[in-house]
Amino acid sequence: MNKQLRKAVIAGNWKMNKTPAEAKVLIEEIAPLVKDAACDVVVCVPYVDLCTALEATKGTNIGVGAENCHWEPSGAYTGEISAPMLKSMGVEYVIIGHSERRTYFGETDVTVNKRIRAALDNGLKVILCVGEYLEQREQGITAELVAMQVKIALGGVSAEELKNIIIAYEPVWAIGTGLTATADQAEEVCACIRATLASLYCQDCANAVTIQYGGSMNPKNAAELLSKENVDGGLIGGASLKAPDFAAIVEATKQ
Repeated sequence: MNKQLRKAVIAGNWKMNKTPAEAKVLIEEIAPLVKDAACDVVVCVPYVDLCTALEATKGTNIGVGAENCHWEPSGAYTGEISAPMLKSMGVEYVIIGHSERRTYFGETDVTVNKRIRAALDNGLKVILCVGEYLEQREQGITAELVAMQVKIALGGVSAEELKNIIIAYEPVWAIGTGLTATADQAEEVCACIRATLASLYCQDCANAVTIQYGGSMNPKNAAELLSKENVDGGLIGGASLKAPDFAAIVEATKQ
């Protein structure tokens, strides 16, 4: 992390977990544990939990995000939620391009770009996810692939709008598998992402962007990962569902 240049952000991605009642309990457990955080703290929750999360985080330092949004403001898209809907609720953040959306629901780099455009146009802060599969890492194309994902996703995004983008590097092979990229591997790809941003915008622009690591970060490995220059936080899956574990990761940003 380099807090002199950019914010550290720890965001929980709850995925398809927690009923509204359970969400209320979890947030009430997390809030006192992170009240003195040295970073921005966010919980990204299922759509059904958003109202509960917004209410439960009032008066706290915890931001609330959704896990996806559609690119159209309205229309015949059964089961989808639009950016204007999220904004009207008071939601601040939205995850876009998560590997599970790409793998299971047909998200592409092009639709990711369209969703980002919709989110930015509605004043939402975007957590953009990029990352490679195991076979792509073994083929030695991680850098090229991640750079391509970043370039396509940010097509049409201005330098000013980039200030509302957080990028999360998520090696797909390390999500929910118990595997974790080494701190050096995470640093290498996060540095590649920053270099790509510098080529698209400028070095100062790139230096200001928060780049998270999002592959099975947990209380045991958080400090080592966050010690790297270009790892500015984490997008936390399983550990975000346990208040003590999530709080321990937030605490690691103080080092």
